[in-house]
Amino acid sequence: MTHWQTTGGLKLAGHLGLPENRRLRALPSVVLCPGFPSAANGGSRAAERIYSLADRIAQNMEWAALVLNYRGCGDSEGDFSLDGWTDDVRSAVDYLNGLEQVEGVWLAGFGIGGALAAHVAQDDSRVRGVATMGSPVDFAHWDLGASGVVEYARSLGIISSPGFPDSVDSWAKAASSIRVDRCAAEIAPRPMLVLHGSNDVEVSPFDARAIAEAHGDAGLRIISGAGHRLHSDPRCIAILLGWLDSQITLIP
Repeated sequence: MTHWQTTGGLKLAGHLGLPENRRLRALPSVVLCPGFPSAANGGSRAAERIYSLADRIAQNMEWAALVLNYRGCGDSEGDFSLDGWTDDVRSAVDYLNGLEQVEGVWLAGFGIGGALAAHVAQDDSRVRGVATMGSPVDFAHWDLGASGVVEYARSLGIISSPGFPDSVDSWAKAASSIRVDRCAAEIAPRPMLVLHGSNDVEVSPFDARAIAEAHGDAGLRIISGAGHRLHSDPRCIAILLGWLDSQITLIP
């Protein structure tokens, strides 16, 4: 487990995969951004399901691969908020970009993680490319201003501080600023991969099409029969790995 600091001095934890035997002079790197925790594992183990993916990328492809535990998740300090999690993704880019052996940072995210990755990448030129998997085009359906959302987040363990947030309205406001289609337009002409399950009942495949169309040259793949949890779909992972492998030609 590796640690670094994010906004406000919060300590974040992440799983960093590095290749044991290195042939490349410089390592490309990727931040893997998990989706929103589920009731099955809560926030404490939400990111663990993709630790093995980071190790696979590191050992088989010779990349540095960092799985981010957002604030409030795993061993990371703090409480969940969309603007806070956005800062956490940005700080993960800072962390990887600061490693001496790393040359180039990519972002890949599942669900909300893909949306946050695109949101960060739109104005951060250090990000060479973005992959979104089962990601929403916006957060209009979340209704974060509803009081029940905070209680649900507490039940997942991603909000633990008494009295947080000070204002639910202010806490929810960040959702209105994230439009992944607009982010995609700003990311172009940097490469983008958009993956989605045809049977995703949580986020419509039309969201993926809107994101890809806004980018203009994104690789769009709708995976037949797949649902929302693409981290466990081997076809999704194979496409992601192939896309990442194609990116190393972009390293000078």
